[in-house]
Amino acid sequence: MSAGNDYGYFEFTIKEYMAKHKISKYRLLKSANLQQKQMQTYYNGDIQRPDFAVLARICCALDCQLSDIVKYIPPKAY
Repeated sequence: MSAGNDYGYFEFTIKEYMAKHKISKYRLLKSANLQQKQMQTYYNGDIQRPDFAVLARICCALDCQLSDIVKYIPPKAY
């Protein structure tokens, strides 16, 4: 997700976190009470307007912190 080149952007790393911890998409879908399309959008990092309630459910289901699945990329890093 990009917020503008002057300020950096956020990168969603849910897919990488799940692979590292051997968590299936099905488990995330059921544990976080997500719709299929919603889960795919977050999993693939195609979020335009993240919902913090959804992110809280994902963090709870994955037993992680928000910083484990969302990274801030400063402008000088890209």
